[in-house]
Amino acid sequence: MTTLPTEQEVRGLSLTGYLHCLRGIIWREALRFLQQRERFIAALVRPLVWLFIFAAGFRSVLGVSIIPPYETYVLYEVYVTPGLVAMIQLFNGMQSSLSMVYDREMGNMRTLLVSPFPRWFLLTSKLMAGVAVSLLQVAVFLAITWFWEVEPPLWGYLTVIPALILSGLMLGALGMLLSSGIKQLENFAGIMNFVIFPMFFASSALYPLWRMKETSPLLYEICLLNPFTYVVELIRFALYGQLNLEALAVVAGFTILFLGGAIFAYNPSKGLIARRGGPGGK
Repeated sequence: MTTLPTEQEVRGLSLTGYLHCLRGIIWREALRFLQQRERFIAALVRPLVWLFIFAAGFRSVLGVSIIPPYETYVLYEVYVTPGLVAMIQLFNGMQSSLSMVYDREMGNMRTLLVSPFPRWFLLTSKLMAGVAVSLLQVAVFLAITWFWEVEPPLWGYLTVIPALILSGLMLGALGMLLSSGIKQLENFAGIMNFVIFPMFFASSALYPLWRMKETSPLLYEICLLNPFTYVVELIRFALYGQLNLEALAVVAGFTILFLGGAIFAYNPSKGLIARRGGPGGK
């Protein structure tokens, strides 16, 4: 079992101690993921259903005009793939935060949060572990879509990695912020549905924004205010080796906002955790 360094080592800002802690958190999350195969399958089933069934039905009724980053007309399956990738990351971020609520109830998170390491480092390490898991899920999904006529440039699979890391951090930080205010595990499941589906459907994940504007100006404005829209567009452009500066700025800004809020909320003396009486939320 991985042991944490002593308080004296942490106070001495031992780089080895921080790396040891980071490795332990990531390894624990990886083991949990490997032991929960149904989580991996569920993460792929949702986007694949959209790709294989819904996209096939929408292909004949929903045309996609030539819009950046596409240089020609594309199939609906091609358009919707970045949104489905973002869906995987959104669900993974919420699932990772759900595990935090569970760990807090069972005592594992209580032990971690009272360790001598800085609270911001522990939460960021947990967030990075969740992002690493989501990258694996996305890689498998993109490999499957290659056989479904979704073929971005080969270099796009490399240029999209930084976008996936940043978007994963933003969505994971959002889930972490929500988890800080939840006492019961079953309550968080309801919050997940309340957040996930509005964010996903009120975005550019399934429909181009210009089409939203034609049918409902109000919905178009809502989509523009939805940070998930910019996650989708950041991934969409990155898959084709392009950078959407607006999306990058928005996603980076919300990442800082959500992560800062989560760190404050988990602060043992000032945040929501303190108001509930400690890390365990009791």
